[in-house]
Amino acid sequence: MSAPAAFHEAHTKRNTVIERPQQYQKRPPPIYETPTTARHSRPLHAFTAMPPSVVAILGARRIPAVPAPMGNTNSAVSIFTSTGFQVLSTDEYHQAVDTLRPDIAIPLADLSHGPVTPTSKRAVRMAERTDEWLKAWFTQVDSSAQGIATFAPVTPVSYPLQWEYLERLAEDLAPEGLIDGLAIYDPDLLPDLLDAYPTLVPLPRLAVSAPPTPHHVLHALSLGADAFVLPFINAASDAGVALTFAFPPSDTTSPANHEPGTSTLPIGVDLSSPTYKFSAAPLFPSCTCHTCARHSAAYVHHLLSAREMLGWTLLQIHNDAVVSSFFSGIRTALAQGAEVFEAAARRFAKAYDPELPAGTGDKPRARGYQFKSGGGEKKINKPGWAKFDGGGEGQKGKGGNIQGDGTLQSGEEEPSRHGASEAEPGLDDSTRESPLVPGEVGREAKDLDMLGLAETDRIEETKKETAA
Repeated sequence: MSAPAAFHEAHTKRNTVIERPQQYQKRPPPIYETPTTARHSRPLHAFTAMPPSVVAILGARRIPAVPAPMGNTNSAVSIFTSTGFQVLSTDEYHQAVDTLRPDIAIPLADLSHGPVTPTSKRAVRMAERTDEWLKAWFTQVDSSAQGIATFAPVTPVSYPLQWEYLERLAEDLAPEGLIDGLAIYDPDLLPDLLDAYPTLVPLPRLAVSAPPTPHHVLHALSLGADAFVLPFINAASDAGVALTFAFPPSDTTSPANHEPGTSTLPIGVDLSSPTYKFSAAPLFPSCTCHTCARHSAAYVHHLLSAREMLGWTLLQIHNDAVVSSFFSGIRTALAQGAEVFEAAARRFAKAYDPELPAGTGDKPRARGYQFKSGGGEKKINKPGWAKFDGGGEGQKGKGGNIQGDGTLQSGEEEPSRHGASEAEPGLDDSTRESPLVPGEVGREAKDLDMLGLAETDRIEETKKETAA
């Protein structure tokens, strides 16, 4: 081959390589390629490695949902994914259900997750779109053949604005056995719904309204909800809060270090508090979970203070056990009659605080898929490094005046992880990622100290020594 011909061939190949990335084939997510096994015959169970006894529910959005900057269309919804906001069409969602084969699938619903209450016209459109998407569901998804239970969504708009959709559920779909349950986005609709449509009464009702406390769970139960999705369990574990409630309440259910003179019991305790530094008691006296049987509150407090992942893992084990025992007590009370349950629920409301504690310790590092779309929120954890001058009175950093405790003066921006003064939008207090150590990757702590950067705990210690 001559030199000009070889050069032309190499130049052509180079242009092909440069242009080819624009024509790449999009690779399917790994969840679709997970092989099934004899133990995990459903792909969704195989991917999550959950035992078959754990019910897998598939919906288009996480609970609580992340508000999207763009709205839904007639054939798609906007969702937040690990790669940012994406448009999910009805056809793509139906294919996902067919491929993953969850135990329970919730068809698409046209929902508004913003802070503004939808107008009457928008609410009617929500019901109409949901009805249209449910019709498409039964033409594209063979749920009964694959053993998938279909829970029809009930949008969180007033009953009169979606009566046509509800009437079709009650008169056409439920009698034919096409729907196996209801996914309720607003439990307050249940009394009107069950009174108006007796054919819907036998169906199980899954509350996907994300109740924030056990008090809200009991209220939804009294309205007619049967099952729940409870994000507050994970939120409490991330915040370093151990759940400490039982149903029905008794005098032996006081958590560790609880003062007997207080009027109500806490539904959770902040194990990051110094109060538990030397507590040899379990997290919750009446709990028999792995954490309470083998470890003390002081040990979990130490793990949280050291930011060891085991601390949040042990908390999650405990919190799951407390909620499981809570529902076991509810089932026992319901088996004895509605009056017994209502009386126990009233005692529970009087015995326990109405809200969970916020949690004062550091939370696990949040990843990109946990970020929310709102702006202006602060980071969940304080900076681990700041300017150090030996006096602890604070130094003027790039993003503001850094005080001796590592915080910034009010009105100043916090330095970003790259050293810039711009704030990071799109994260809220419960999901922000703690900042990385500033400077180049691979620097040792002594190098950072020489550059005038030191851990904020050392700044506080130096400040105390100077005052002394």
